[in-house]
Order: sequence, then C-alpha cells, then structure tokens
Amino acid sequence: MIDAGVRVLVLGSFPSSASLAARQYYGHPRNQFWRILGAILGEPLVDLAYTERLARLLARRVGIWDVFADCRRTGSLDAQIVAPRPNPLERLPVLAPRLHAVAFNGQTAGRFQARVAALGYACAVLPSTSPAHAARSFEDKLTLWNAFFQAWC
Repeated sequence: MIDAGVRVLVLGSFPSSASLAARQYYGHPRNQFWRILGAILGEPLVDLAYTERLARLLARRVGIWDVFADCRRTGSLDAQIVAPRPNPLERLPVLAPRLHAVAFNGQTAGRFQARVAALGYACAVLPSTSPAHAARSFEDKLTLWNAFFQAWC
C-alpha cells in the first residue's frame, strides 16, 4: 500500500501465513504492528476494519510494502525464506515522489537498507513487530518505533 502522497514507508520482509490467509498486511492477531502504529499516530487502528486502517495510514502519509514480492517459505519465519524475488525498490521515487524516510520492520527487511538509502532516503532498521520476535518488550519496541516516527512524520 503505497501512493504518491506517502512520506514515510514501512518495509517488511514478506507476509506471514496468517497475513496471506487474511489478505492483510500484519494480519497475525499477535503481530504488534497495528498496536504500535496506532499508539504512535494516536489512531485506534486495532479497533478498525482493515480497509479503514489502511485509509488512516495513507491519510497520515504512511505507506506499507515489503522488500520481497514473492518467495517460497515453509511456515512464517523469515529464516525459512527461499528463492525470494525482490520488489522493485528502485521505483520508489516514481511510486512515492514525496517519500523521505523508510523504516524496515526487522532485520530481514533491513538487509535492503543500503539499497534504499542509496536512493536518498533516511532509513532505520526497527525491531520486528512479529510475535516470533519477543526478545524486546512491547514498550521497548514502541519507544524505538516512536523515535523514528517523531523524527520523520
């Protein structure tokens, strides 16, 4: 979900099995993405229908996309990704001409930081919101995500 008005983009790796089944970004019920972004933006994202969540993000000039367009994977762990096909990140200046900052949701997506930074964007690799990454508390993740968004939104 990206359009010409997006100023900040969150790049994940590839949707989990639950997200693919739900046909929603961050569709796993324990993924903290919507809770974190809702807290940062002051929006009740968790309580909204998915289409309204997306509309609220775009209204705030925040986009969501993935570094991989396709891959093979058993389960949902990024470590299981095989034969990934990257999205055309070099098209970001055309897809989102107002874009100026990119947050990578986790280390797998963060491997593309140099490639995206070379396009002239401010970048940060943030802790994954996935339920598989419980090494950091929700509060810790929120603090790091909030620092990025306060700097760029």
